[in-house]
Amino acid sequence: MRKWIKWVLLTCSIAIIAVVGYYGYSLYHFSKQTMSVPSVGPSDAAASSSSADQGEPEELSLPPKWDGKETVHILLLGADSRGDKEMGRSDSIMVASINPVTKKAYLMSIMRDTYAKIPGHGSSRVNAAFSYGGSDLAMRTVGDLLGININYYIYTDFNGFISLVDAIGGIDLYVEKDMKYSDGGDKHRYDIDLKQGEQHLDGTTALQYVRFRHDATSDFTRTERQRKFLVAVAAKIQSTSSIFKLPGILSAVSPYIKTNLSLQDLIKLAGLGFDISPNEVVKVQIPPNQLLQNEKVGGAAVLKTDPPALRQYVEQVLANKVQ
Repeated sequence: MRKWIKWVLLTCSIAIIAVVGYYGYSLYHFSKQTMSVPSVGPSDAAASSSSADQGEPEELSLPPKWDGKETVHILLLGADSRGDKEMGRSDSIMVASINPVTKKAYLMSIMRDTYAKIPGHGSSRVNAAFSYGGSDLAMRTVGDLLGININYYIYTDFNGFISLVDAIGGIDLYVEKDMKYSDGGDKHRYDIDLKQGEQHLDGTTALQYVRFRHDATSDFTRTERQRKFLVAVAAKIQSTSSIFKLPGILSAVSPYIKTNLSLQDLIKLAGLGFDISPNEVVKVQIPPNQLLQNEKVGGAAVLKTDPPALRQYVEQVLANKVQ
């Protein structure tokens, strides 16, 4: 009997070590494939813009290291590069902020037409920062706009988004309205055609859902849908079935993701992420409607805001003082 118990314990120990090793190797492999230091994106010299007020080049400092105790801020960049080598302006800009003490998470969508100061390039739409100086400049620009120090970035494109959603088995979501749009590029590969109602969205149809902006509310409801969908993805990843699929998920998305997160950072954030309830994530639009003004600069429509008031608003959001 004792021999049998010892054999069972030994077998379980070996199985646990094997599983931990497998998951550890998956994280290590993911980190090696996606790590990009110090930046991803086109060089400053290659970028130009007709709407920007050009300034003198400015040296960028490295982002602050996260000690695991303070709130961590991660810039999420989604590009309309469709897998091409050319990386233009960021199509989707979000900041995920996580407080490791309170276990509260915040998801802020940055309106891409927000007029902001871009270090070394004067002022332009905030999404131009990535095309001017890659992820480093985008982190600095968005951080200055919001009044926070952004620690990390995660960059992906259409293919990365599709691969992630497919790898977790899709998302069940209610589509609020019929959505239809013909995209002439890429032989209509990215056309949008969704029907109102409860839907199971795979990678391709999910991309249609988060991209649609061809109605009266344009980018405002598009960013709202993106926040809603990202929270649904987080909930799906936290599910038991997705946890077991985690090595496969990481393998599927790693070719399409670039980040400055190290392996140690990934492990810390992964542990923290599973302590947070997706249903309690605070989701906000930046700038909020009350701090927005529609204006034109050089013939281009932009969204202007009051920077000090915006930074104060973000501070209140992170302090849970905004309803």
